[in-house]
Amino acid sequence: MKAYILISTRPGTSLEVVQRIKERIKEVVVADAIFGRYDAIMIIEATALENINQIVYKVIEKDPSVIRTETSIVLSPM
Repeated sequence: MKAYILISTRPGTSLEVVQRIKERIKEVVVADAIFGRYDAIMIIEATALENINQIVYKVIEKDPSVIRTETSIVLSPM
């Protein structure tokens, strides 16, 4: 399964958040700090939806600089 995780962080912390998450989660395929509505975007690939759930709720959202996340699960890879 593949998911896009959009992340809002506290001001000035997006680079550090991306680095911490990349170091902690082996399922991260791409992780970038970005400009726009969100501060970071990540692509995660995992074997099951439950794995993505664990990553988002128990790792990403537990980061003290993460304010909010929005997850989009890929319906069908092209």
